[in-house]
Amino acid sequence: MIRKLLSLFILGFSTLYGLGQNLPSLLLGKNINSTFSILAYDKESQEWGIAVATNNIYVGNSTIYIQPGLGAFSVIAETEPEYAKNGFEQLKLGEKIEQAIQYTMKRDSSSNFRQVSGIDAKGNVYAFTGASLKYWKGKSTHLLGEAYVVMGNQLNDSVLSAMSESYKKAKGTLAERLLKSLIAGQRAGGQISGKQSAALVVKGTKQDWYNQIDLRVDHSKSPFEDLQRLLNYHYGRIRINQALSMLRNGNRQHGKQLLATAIPMVEGWDGLYTKVVQAEILAGEEDKAADFIKKAMKENAEWKENLSAFFMLSGRKDLSVFFEAFRFSEKDWYNAVRGLIQINKNEEALKLAARMIQKYPASSYLYYLSGEAFLNLGDLPNARLSYMKALELDPENEEAKKALR
Repeated sequence: MIRKLLSLFILGFSTLYGLGQNLPSLLLGKNINSTFSILAYDKESQEWGIAVATNNIYVGNSTIYIQPGLGAFSVIAETEPEYAKNGFEQLKLGEKIEQAIQYTMKRDSSSNFRQVSGIDAKGNVYAFTGASLKYWKGKSTHLLGEAYVVMGNQLNDSVLSAMSESYKKAKGTLAERLLKSLIAGQRAGGQISGKQSAALVVKGTKQDWYNQIDLRVDHSKSPFEDLQRLLNYHYGRIRINQALSMLRNGNRQHGKQLLATAIPMVEGWDGLYTKVVQAEILAGEEDKAADFIKKAMKENAEWKENLSAFFMLSGRKDLSVFFEAFRFSEKDWYNAVRGLIQINKNEEALKLAARMIQKYPASSYLYYLSGEAFLNLGDLPNARLSYMKALELDPENEEAKKALR
């Protein structure tokens, strides 16, 4: 009896004074997370997106649900995936977004502990904040805007208004605007209990899979900065690929301009430095390419495995310390030949391939690469002969098969 009275006293105390997340979680056995999010639809790009942050781990695991062409749901506080599962089914049946959310809410005995927002295929929005969240410490509410919703719990007072204003004024892609809004909320005070994880997901009907965004920072002391870095990496990689395409096609001016904007965006991602080096060589900036190789080797000693792709720079004195210590295997020579092809040095690639074929006469792949170089030079007969020789040596060389189709 005493234990029961004590539990009731503690529960009443937490309700009256809003002790926040942890005590209700312990007493009620519920997965209560102090969280804030923004959900939005971009009509022009036909994208749906959600950005969310919390003071718990892996916030993106159970708060973000998007089906391009149908809509999106964000479920926070005490999360419950059924809101999204049932919500999408209701939208498929033609129900409005309000009814799609209320369908589960009416059947949910714990709806008073939840916050749910939703948006349909046309940008119509709806949200609710559970009645019990008003007893939690901090501010718990939501704001509806034109094709967007911001909501959160255990927040400082001006967080949601800051997020809303930021989103309305922001420029850029939907992902960029969502993240700007989330960061604005944090700068306005964020959650009273701190920060630990953040996530950003954007999906659209017009996107290829590799352009869709699903970025998560599951545990960090600086989740907002880390999420911004990941988004920079995403767009930086796209820009570098575009710059490479321009440079390979002879558009040096625009390629160099795009490359200059992309390089700062991928700072620290040494896995992408190989493409940066290729682009600098194509741009006629061999010194900058060499500097990036030195930078990569300083940041990650294992980057030496990429050196073979830049065999054409092995004669430089400032890189000799790296190349002299490197022992080329047969597959490294493949990379060396391919590296020359990728920077439009096809004649040099053929010379190197011919040398390596003398050393590795049974190499199907060297003949395939020779075919690629001949093809780039417009020598179709020799390209075909090289591909056929590659298949003769290895009937399972799929790349050679495709080249001959």
